[in-house]
Amino acid sequence: MSDLNALESTHEVPLLLRSGRVFTGDELHPTATAVLVIAGRIEKVGTDEELLGLIDSDAQIIDVNGGLITPGFIDAHIHPIYGGMERNACDLTEADSHAGTLEAVQNYVAQRKAAETNNTDWIFGGGWYTGFFPSSGPTAKELDAVTANMPTYLISADHHSAWVNTAAMKLAGIRSQTPDPEDGVIERDALGQPTGVLHEGAMDLLNHVLPPHSAEEYAAGLIAARDYLHSVGVTGWQDAILGEYAGYPDVSETYRNARLTGTVAETVTGALWVPRELTIETVPSLVDEFVQRRQTNAHAGFTTHTAKIMVDGVPENKTAALLEDYCRCDSLGMGRSPAAGEHDRGLTYLERDVLMAVSVALDAAGFDLHFHAIGDRAVRWSLDAIEETRRRNPAAAQRHHIAHIQIVHPDDVQRFGTVGATANIQALWAAYDPQMLEHTIPQLGETRTSWQYPFSSIQQSGGNLCMGSDWPVSSADPWQAIHVAVNRTYPHVLDQTAAMNEPLELDEAIDLHTALKAYTSGSAWQLRLDRDYGRITPGAVANLAVANRNPFDDITSDQPTSICTTKNVLTIECGEIVYKAHRGQTS
Repeated sequence: MSDLNALESTHEVPLLLRSGRVFTGDELHPTATAVLVIAGRIEKVGTDEELLGLIDSDAQIIDVNGGLITPGFIDAHIHPIYGGMERNACDLTEADSHAGTLEAVQNYVAQRKAAETNNTDWIFGGGWYTGFFPSSGPTAKELDAVTANMPTYLISADHHSAWVNTAAMKLAGIRSQTPDPEDGVIERDALGQPTGVLHEGAMDLLNHVLPPHSAEEYAAGLIAARDYLHSVGVTGWQDAILGEYAGYPDVSETYRNARLTGTVAETVTGALWVPRELTIETVPSLVDEFVQRRQTNAHAGFTTHTAKIMVDGVPENKTAALLEDYCRCDSLGMGRSPAAGEHDRGLTYLERDVLMAVSVALDAAGFDLHFHAIGDRAVRWSLDAIEETRRRNPAAAQRHHIAHIQIVHPDDVQRFGTVGATANIQALWAAYDPQMLEHTIPQLGETRTSWQYPFSSIQQSGGNLCMGSDWPVSSADPWQAIHVAVNRTYPHVLDQTAAMNEPLELDEAIDLHTALKAYTSGSAWQLRLDRDYGRITPGAVANLAVANRNPFDDITSDQPTSICTTKNVLTIECGEIVYKAHRGQTS
């Protein structure tokens, strides 16, 4: 018998996981404690005694010590290559404060100086958290102090802003006279001078000076991402942007090469990015291009039958599209007064008629639509677009989903079930963390704060649920997101102070069964992987994740706040062990 610290991957001989509990993708199995894998597929699910009687002495037996066996998690909205490349560059994701972020940059620069003779190259990276900085964001001046005059481009954790230093702005020609692009904002001081933060489309102002990354860098980023995702039990995903964005090119070729070489599994899919400059006149040519790209990718075994439409931005920089004006609030963050000047309701990146036209055309061409919609106006427009595709193409059976759904007007909640829209939820955000308290609520006011992340109501409306992390925007660990989905409080293993805050709209919590189903079979269905993946059932491909404990025990003991202590200790992909926890990580 093997333990979790002495495992060797073996595809040729039967593999038995025993002495655990089994979540099938639909439910916690009432009696099963073991799963038998033969030739990369699930042979049988049952008790230890039943399955031990089916194997011979050559089989590999792994005792999971009371842990939970689940289908491999499937992340329905993620940016792996971005995350992997940033992990390989100036990675700011582990910084825990404003000062800590600057220290991380300074340490990276010191490492670069020690390793290279030429220090004139760009500093690239990302992962800085907006909650550590004032609402206006960090500044070029403080970045200048730690970057030794090397031009620097650091993408925020949410990938909606970039932090640049003075050298970078000088190279790009960004100054007080530079106008804001239609789809973005240059953060400025009281005198109109750029401060060093570029929001949304303003990030593209540096595209002409940013040095290109090599194919080798992209490939290395994908491998780094794959290995990290395996470590948290993720065995499949949808890359939510295949196209030029935030200084990155279309990385479809990286994925095609990875599929041809077997670097990533067939459970890796992608969404083709609809550019923001789209017009009614260019919709037909875009659809033709997407059809050709879908075919090219399919020849390499890479599935891209989804189109990604970013409808709006995020509320922290006032680019999320709202039905009513953003507000100025009192020091407690809950008093509302109208925003000064013209209507201040955020941005929509496509005109409404363009959004409707491209949605209908892509639906007719067989594409599932993946909407980014955070503000209540963006969510409404996305639902309108799905409703229009159902009306115009009644014979189509596309699986459309709306990601993020942060602010949903109560009038629109029931429409998820009515129009057949899946809510692609990033549950880790549905809590009072520092960004929510300091940057989001003051922009929304009390009423709209109460409309945030209505997971339970959408489920009750008949809408489907799937889950994704949006990594590297936030942690890709499914157990942290599941913890918030169930508790609506922040995981104490990530931030003890934030975890002490009251729940965010506790009535919108979903139970552990529902959350786990959304992250396994729900995401498999949404990404059209449900024929072979997302469930533990005989005949399914053996993509499995094993947790160090059974979090359903937390529910029965009324301690669901312990869900976040659950850790992935073993990941199996197509019957092969692709991750095992090191000694000391299994407890």
